[in-house]
Amino acid sequence: MSSPKAILKASAECPSHSVANISVRDLTFSIDEPEERGGTNTGPTPTDTVLSALIGCTNVIGHKCANSLGIDIGHLSIDAKCYFHRGGVTLAEEVEVPFETIILTVTSAGGQATQEQLDQVATETGKYCPLAKLFLNSGTKIEQSWQLA
Repeated sequence: MSSPKAILKASAECPSHSVANISVRDLTFSIDEPEERGGTNTGPTPTDTVLSALIGCTNVIGHKCANSLGIDIGHLSIDAKCYFHRGGVTLAEEVEVPFETIILTVTSAGGQATQEQLDQVATETGKYCPLAKLFLNSGTKIEQSWQLA
């Protein structure tokens, strides 16, 4: 069974070498570099943004999976730590897998889920989260820990 495909759109005005003012739907936000790398620090870096997107996707898909399984996971707190190979962004070398390992820690609080049920939600989330798939299919290792508060 195949779902219809969607077209995602974003655009940006880039007033400097580091700032991209992104427009998505009716929202705008900035992607920038920190001052020590010549930016103005008006927003997260591109690499910070993609790591943050994994957190957001894990939250959304995790809750969708929990709802479809009839499991109350309450609210989630999610932390991500990434081992990132900087050789590519510094132009020192081409790097095939710049996001080497991501450690994702998901904590469920306020729900009625058991650890076994939370593990089931984690497994289902891994099947459907498009950002996790993007990272995994590019060679990134994701180490996940889903736990109760």
